[in-house]
Amino acid sequence: MKRVGMFVWNTFTNDARVLRECTALAEAGYQVDLYCLNDGTLPEVERHPSGFQILRIDRTPPFDNILRRIGKRNPFTLMIGAGLLLLFPWLIPLLVLLYLVQKSRFVRYALYNSLGIVRMTRAARKHPYDIMHANDLNTLPQAIFAARGAKIIYDSHEVQTDRTGYGKGQGKLERHLLRFVDQTMVENATRADYHTSLYGKRPAVLHNYPFYQETVPKARPLHQELGIAEGEPILLYQGGIQEGRGLNRLIEAMPFIERGTLVFIGDGKIKTELQQSADQSPERERIRFVDKVPLDQLPSYTAAATVGFQVLQNVCFNHYSASSNKLFEYMAALVPVVAADLPEIRRVVETEGVGLLVNVESPKEIAVAVNQIVEEDGLRQAMKEQTKQARRKYNWDKEKHHLLDVYREVTM
Repeated sequence: MKRVGMFVWNTFTNDARVLRECTALAEAGYQVDLYCLNDGTLPEVERHPSGFQILRIDRTPPFDNILRRIGKRNPFTLMIGAGLLLLFPWLIPLLVLLYLVQKSRFVRYALYNSLGIVRMTRAARKHPYDIMHANDLNTLPQAIFAARGAKIIYDSHEVQTDRTGYGKGQGKLERHLLRFVDQTMVENATRADYHTSLYGKRPAVLHNYPFYQETVPKARPLHQELGIAEGEPILLYQGGIQEGRGLNRLIEAMPFIERGTLVFIGDGKIKTELQQSADQSPERERIRFVDKVPLDQLPSYTAAATVGFQVLQNVCFNHYSASSNKLFEYMAALVPVVAADLPEIRRVVETEGVGLLVNVESPKEIAVAVNQIVEEDGLRQAMKEQTKQARRKYNWDKEKHHLLDVYREVTM
């Protein structure tokens, strides 16, 4: 039995793609250990029902309690610190470091991440693996340092060289580390072409499609739970509340949308800012927010929607080239979409006839599309019928053999 050490830089509580990959590998007979992060509230080790093991790594420094007390300027701690300095002057550099860690977000971030990388690598090196599988660039060093002769698969979920919030250093690091990689996977053909143009070697393509379910998810009673009138259309965005996803444009579109309540499901960096924008909207009574929900419950929320939004803004190549798992999640729940006119999204929406494409920088154009789907029963029903066919095509059961092909190739 081949052993796989897989790495992901999150707590593995809402990572649908990694869940699908681990499940497929376990079903195919691979022994999979998934190394992820621990936020202090989750089990360090657990066995997933799908047959793989989860090992969570704590990034907290050993002196975390001291850091917290320094931050609070606890008098007792300060007295002890002064006494220690008198007795042991050589402690001064350490206390200066602790002070910088407490005061500087950058230093604290670097320290915690460095500890996470070291501890994750050390934990994986304790076991012999045949294959190391790194999900995204932030776990590729761990896979390389822990490999000990194992084959390395680099599973790039994002375009590391051109994405929001990241500098050019990402691309330089990726180019350097690719020398140690046996096979790379990217999400779609557009990204594969881009990767080939940068590095001269074409990666495998593994689409991020959802699990196939024979039956359509049963809709959750969202109208009742959110206090929305029965019969009122639910206009749904689900996913990360992040920059560049067109979310403010949705709020700006609401005054032009004739019927419907806009519902955001998820969390992220700009959620507070987005809620403030919603509070200032003349249509604030028709805008609701729901916190991030467990993966196994999300399809029931999706199925309650009348329209689903995928309105990525073309702010970087990562967005321009995205396929977007939420697009396929909407289709799996038979929900028509209003979507950004970007290459991979356009290919699916136009080919399958499951929604309308818009210029996401135009709130009025978004509103026109929503009004058309909501008001034209024949159009909406036709789109729902098209999703019934599309969901049989764009699903993990049809896609997972590409993952298994990559594994067979690297172990031949």
